[in-house]
Amino acid sequence: MDQKALIQAAIDTLPFSYSPYSDFKVAAALLSKEGKVYTGCNIESASYTPSNCAERTAFFKAVSEGVREFEAIAIVGGRKGILDDYCPPCGVCRQVMMEFCSPRDFKVILAKGPDDYKEFTLEEILPLGFGPGNLLVDK
Repeated sequence: MDQKALIQAAIDTLPFSYSPYSDFKVAAALLSKEGKVYTGCNIESASYTPSNCAERTAFFKAVSEGVREFEAIAIVGGRKGILDDYCPPCGVCRQVMMEFCSPRDFKVILAKGPDDYKEFTLEEILPLGFGPGNLLVDK
């Protein structure tokens, strides 16, 4: 799957955002190594703490179906769902990515549209990330 198709999958998910408090809509499309796409949107709660980001929603959907290997994620978002700037993942989402993805290989695509995007590796947006490899006793 190319970047444009992955970005479009994220854009198509944006209307499902449940963001009545911030009105900041975010959607993500996560590509597994097998080529399947898992989408997610942000879901807010009146008490804020139980809210969930789009990226984590996509990851949790995939992981709950037994998928553990990923290629890339496309992320879109903005106030009222208007894509006028790039929408980087928060620190918590970056940490979840670190749990399941190779920092050097996993691609994070921030997009304003299918033809307007920036691509990074997870390592670029989370330098010196702490992940499962840090806990291995037999390195």
